[in-house]
Amino acid sequence: MDAAIVALSRELAKLRTGRASAGMLDHIIVETSGVKMALNRLAVVSVLDPKTLSVNPYDPNTVKEIEKAIVSSPLGLNPTVDGDRLIAAIPPLTKEHMQAMCKVVTKSCEDVKQSIRRARQKALDTIKKAGSSLPKDHIKKLEKEVDELTKKFVKSAEDMCKAKEKEITSG
Repeated sequence: MDAAIVALSRELAKLRTGRASAGMLDHIIVETSGVKMALNRLAVVSVLDPKTLSVNPYDPNTVKEIEKAIVSSPLGLNPTVDGDRLIAAIPPLTKEHMQAMCKVVTKSCEDVKQSIRRARQKALDTIKKAGSSLPKDHIKKLEKEVDELTKKFVKSAEDMCKAKEKEITSG
């Protein structure tokens, strides 16, 4: 269940909102010298202000490859070269893009809730298998604990998704 929440937070960090976030470029793959690597292994991504990202490559010779990878990503960013670094201005979201992002957030939230429910079912099955060697009141207590954990994790996932939707719509 915890892994599902961590995966959700990683997934939500990738989504583009109206605000700059260093994590939004983490999933970009850059091909340099015939090798494909994640952008965060080739450069430091930092937030200059709420609408601007700075990408500082460890090797200044990779600036062009990194720029090409960012431009070809689905984020719609157009970075400019500023000496040995790239500056990427985050354009404001269109209404259609906001709606599309909210749909992605909703789908991610549903997927995580399903994953949490599968973990709950697995735990309940394990309890049932061990049921013959445990007293009935202990089994009930364990089942109740699993249900409470499930509710807690589902609520956590919903809160994360609501916060991300609010961030998207507020720009």
